[in-house]
Amino acid sequence: MIYCILVFAAFCILLIFYMYKEAHLNIIKKHEFLFSNTLLDKPLRIFFISDIHRRFIHPTMIQKLKNEVDLVIIGGDLLEKGVPFHRVKSNIETLKSLGPLYFVWGNNDQENGLNGLMDIFEKFDVRILKNEATLMKHQLTEWTLIGVDDLNTGHIDINRALHGKKETGFKLLVSHNPRVMELIQGEHKISLVLSGHTHGGQIRILGFGPYEKGKVHMQNGITQIVSNGYGTTGIPLRLGAKPETHYIVIKSL
Repeated sequence: MIYCILVFAAFCILLIFYMYKEAHLNIIKKHEFLFSNTLLDKPLRIFFISDIHRRFIHPTMIQKLKNEVDLVIIGGDLLEKGVPFHRVKSNIETLKSLGPLYFVWGNNDQENGLNGLMDIFEKFDVRILKNEATLMKHQLTEWTLIGVDDLNTGHIDINRALHGKKETGFKLLVSHNPRVMELIQGEHKISLVLSGHTHGGQIRILGFGPYEKGKVHMQNGITQIVSNGYGTTGIPLRLGAKPETHYIVIKSL
């Protein structure tokens, strides 16, 4: 009986160690998309990261992408309650080394109050997109980047974001919550959606978890990346849903 208890205890310790190691991997998933409505004279290169929460962004991962990124998009949950602002500052500074920063709100970002966070955003010139679209220039090409409020707030408004904006061929929408797809209409003419929030379930037992794993899929003619995210919430463990960031290259078809 004691032997069985010791074996079980050893198994649990090893499993927790494995889950901790998995939660702290630094994975960059690479995606290449071709869109017929994207008249790019040069590929557009985007680094997308979501759900950082309590993690420090590992500099070796960023070093791999130096001089290979046109802009960085943070898909919400940059932090959560209890995360010190000096850690947030360090992460923003690390990301800023890649390129200009764009941010959409997640459901946990305001849990420590706004003053400290807004000071960091101002210092590093982080552009917040809250139900807002901005015209982006890439070489001689124009495209539209759209960011919407977190779905849990009930204040998400895609129509407001696009109202009065110049029509461009390529539109990319960023929403922390992947269920934004339910609100996108054909008239919005959006090609690509970037989301996080789910952590891929974070801990999946025998392949099952509270949320689907991160994926790239097509819905109603729109391509969506749903990220497992980079950090964890609750406990710093993962199983069957490895952390991930995304290097996205967009080309003309």
